[in-house]
Amino acid sequence: MPAGKKHRFTAKEDREAEHIKESEMKEGKSGEEAERIGFATVNKRKKPKA
Repeated sequence: MPAGKKHRFTAKEDREAEHIKESEMKEGKSGEEAERIGFATVNKRKKPKA
């Protein structure tokens, strides 16, 4: 297996998660909690591989 970094999310999904994180922080969530919510939301939206 070739050595290299594998990305779990695409660049677009990373931007979406960052946007959600910023929104959650405006609502008063901590940075860590907001980041968790952002990536959980993006992960939920991902379509399962068939």
